[in-house]
Amino acid sequence: MAQIRIARRVLTECIAAMTFPILLLSLFGAPVSAPVVAETDRSRARWCGVETTPLKPSDRSWTEWVVLRLRSRSIWRTDLPVLVTAVLLSALSLLVAFFGFIGAAALVFSPVFWLFGIAAQVGPFTPESVGETLLAMPAGIVLGAVTMTVLTGTSFLRDLLLRTFSRSRDPDLLTKLEELRTSRASLTAAFEFERQRIERDLHDGAQQELVAVVMRLGMLEATATATAADADADADANQERIVRLARQAQAHAERALERLRDTVRDIHPRELSDLGLIAAVRELAAQSPLRVELTSTGDDTQLSSPTATAVYFTVSEALTNISKHAGVENARIDLRCATTEVHVQVHDEGVGGARIETGSGFAGLRERMRSVGGNLEIISPPEGGTLVVASAPSEPPW
Repeated sequence: MAQIRIARRVLTECIAAMTFPILLLSLFGAPVSAPVVAETDRSRARWCGVETTPLKPSDRSWTEWVVLRLRSRSIWRTDLPVLVTAVLLSALSLLVAFFGFIGAAALVFSPVFWLFGIAAQVGPFTPESVGETLLAMPAGIVLGAVTMTVLTGTSFLRDLLLRTFSRSRDPDLLTKLEELRTSRASLTAAFEFERQRIERDLHDGAQQELVAVVMRLGMLEATATATAADADADADANQERIVRLARQAQAHAERALERLRDTVRDIHPRELSDLGLIAAVRELAAQSPLRVELTSTGDDTQLSSPTATAVYFTVSEALTNISKHAGVENARIDLRCATTEVHVQVHDEGVGGARIETGSGFAGLRERMRSVGGNLEIISPPEGGTLVVASAPSEPPW
């Protein structure tokens, strides 16, 4: 494997030597040519077994990517130095490969040249007899080995300089990281906005319509009851049926309204928007089938909406899991709000053994907590109860 990597390094240096005229001309096209040469050098390093991070996204064309790189200041700190280094080292590889390999070949084949009456001169050495041409053969082999060693060293030097210019504090990498954080923040904000929009639309639209249906069904029941009192005996059965159907319709509509309210609350509780995190968690504990002991301290007015929402749904998921799986009827919530952070613990003394698994509700909530700069942990030894711990800064880092 090592021999293959050395062969690759020698081969890439020979290619760099042959492309030296092109690299030299590319200096006149800098800085446009700099990103292309730098990215090509990163690919060369990866082919030689060096871990480097490609900067060009696979879904973008070279033209689009070069235009983006030209707008970044890191091109002057990373790409241009790599271009200059590539030109200088390619010039060195050209000299070493040309004189080294040609000289080695002339020495190795010196006896053949002598048969044709040619004295192959290499530097100050010129053979004057057959014996000297035979002695030149091992010297040529040594010269070839030295040439390959120098080219390999040049390749390692190229890698060293590439890593130096593309170090971990490279502004371009920091820019990519910042773009990732911004993207995740945008997705979280858009998700939160969509929740609030759905809540508002359902509250002002479908919910109001169902209220009207319930009111009109109540009026229908009252009218049908009055008609039944004044009608003759033959119409009593029909009137009773009208009353029964009206009452059934009203009961169905009331249940639909209640379920719709529950859905709206699950999407985004109005208490959270209107009264804050502490009041919303208190309402959540009151509606839980469990006997919940809630302890809350601090002021939640400094919490951002994404942070408060993430903590609220973490508590909601924890209470739901307790009621379904813990086998107990009691739970304890400790909520602490500070100026800079919020911390919540939900504890039960149930069967334990809870885990954050891929695709579970807690896995999604952990990612949501991380998206606002927080974290979610579960401590749940078998038969030892479950402790859900969540914390986050008051304001997300983005």
